[in-house]
Amino acid sequence: MSIEKSGSRFGRRDLLKLSAAAGVAVAGASLVGQKAVLAADEELSLKGKRIAISATGTDHFFDLQAYNAQIEEVKRLGGEPIAVDAGRNDGKLVSQLQTLIAQKPDAIVQILGTLSVIDPWLKKARDAGIPVLTVDVGSTNSINNTTSDNWGIGKDLALQLVSDIGGEGNIVVFNGFYGVTPCAIRYDQLVNVVKYFPKVKILQPELRDVIPNTVQDAFTQITAILNKYPEKGSIKAIWSAWDIPQLGATQALAAAGRTEIRTYGVDGSPEVLQLVADPKSPAGADVAQQPAEIGRTAIRNVAKLLAGQTLPRETYVPALLANKANVGEVTKKLGIG
Repeated sequence: MSIEKSGSRFGRRDLLKLSAAAGVAVAGASLVGQKAVLAADEELSLKGKRIAISATGTDHFFDLQAYNAQIEEVKRLGGEPIAVDAGRNDGKLVSQLQTLIAQKPDAIVQILGTLSVIDPWLKKARDAGIPVLTVDVGSTNSINNTTSDNWGIGKDLALQLVSDIGGEGNIVVFNGFYGVTPCAIRYDQLVNVVKYFPKVKILQPELRDVIPNTVQDAFTQITAILNKYPEKGSIKAIWSAWDIPQLGATQALAAAGRTEIRTYGVDGSPEVLQLVADPKSPAGADVAQQPAEIGRTAIRNVAKLLAGQTLPRETYVPALLANKANVGEVTKKLGIG
């Protein structure tokens, strides 16, 4: 089915491109309003407050940026940060949450984490009367979760991918962290889009991205997949819920000379955006989040809560989809070019 416009055929691929562009336009418009929000937050204070910041890990660009921004924002607002990093060790993460609860801070902010691991301890904090806020954690025990709109991110990235491959072909998917809420949402949105394009197939079994050694492991797994599918055109794209597996996949494609395949991911890590900007690189698109702004927003929400304000269930910080055509504009807008 197609739509007639100005005497030309306006087909499904055109609709896909318009949908992806619309997502970028909306996010860009949201960015413009941030200065007004910042001005309204100038009266906030955390003077005399002890704010616990619990990070699952800080080895990834997003995590480190959000973590450091939270520490600095607590200090800027006059509070005392109690910041701890579990180094991607679930046992250490549980232990640090236990320790923080015992210290009875004025609030706890948890950055990421597998829900089944952290949620019992977030509940214990709430039961102890400690306000719990989160970054990228969809927990019922969190008063407020500061995040990107992962439904929009997942949809826009999936539409970009499907548009780029012409609505048909095999795609390889990394799906190793479905227990992490943002990854699950982005994956579900990919599946929701793909089901309307019967010529697009997600190859089975799906790959499992890992931490640590994410780049090296993705490189190895994609190299093996390329050996299994040696014919050009047998794979059209590679998708991951974050962009560190995308980095390893992109490197593997370049090493194998299979640059006809495109890679897609989320976060806006500078090294991946550089690859998207390279016309010879197979990196097709990366949705750039604003981790430092997410971190600062979470701390401002803590200050609002402690001042007696009512918070929404979730606070969304805009993200921008960067593709081959607009990556220069996106990096300039985000100040990470």
